[in-house]
Amino acid sequence: MLKVKIVNKSKHPLPSYATVGSAGMDLRANLDAPLTLQPLERALIPTGLYVQLPKGYEGQIRARSGLSIKKGITLINGVGTLDSDYTGEIKLGVVNLSNEPYTIADGERLAQLVVARYEQVEWEPVETLTATERGEGGFGSTGIQ
Repeated sequence: MLKVKIVNKSKHPLPSYATVGSAGMDLRANLDAPLTLQPLERALIPTGLYVQLPKGYEGQIRARSGLSIKKGITLINGVGTLDSDYTGEIKLGVVNLSNEPYTIADGERLAQLVVARYEQVEWEPVETLTATERGEGGFGSTGIQ
């Protein structure tokens, strides 16, 4: 298992996996008081967590599906990225996409953190790409069923 350094300045327990098959760990709001987001309002929510990921790893911050579909609360940028050389506080850029105000409570689980390996690439300029069966087909070219 990969060991990752973490500083917890929040009032909450460390993120953990909910099940043995979980890929992500929930990230909680670390607030002094509840915060109400009006429809289409955005906010940067602190977690009180600081991590130092090993080189070659990133942290992917993803929306929680239940909160997104049931309440319209999601991440502004879709998926956030924690680079291995970033050691500042993890903050969550959230937006209320619903038609109703939504109040975020201290300790509420707002997002998930997935730690994944990555590689940097070196570009190899060429004149053409190798032909594939799919080719340039995209944006629904494979159908809906």
